[in-house]
Amino acid sequence: MTNEIKALTERIDALETRLAYQDDTIETLNQTITAQWKQIDALTRKVAELGERLQETETNAPGPANERPPHY
Repeated sequence: MTNEIKALTERIDALETRLAYQDDTIETLNQTITAQWKQIDALTRKVAELGERLQETETNAPGPANERPPHY
């Protein structure tokens, strides 16, 4: 019976060790995903802002829009 208890104790210890490493990995991944989401959000806002600025520039640009160059 003592060998069985010792074997079970070793298995439990091994599982607890794996769980601790998995918890650490999950927390690291969560932090990484959160940082990436913030960056994606900032880049999305910047692309929208640049799109608006481009549209304003095209609207205020002198001359006809989308006119073919004279060499066509």
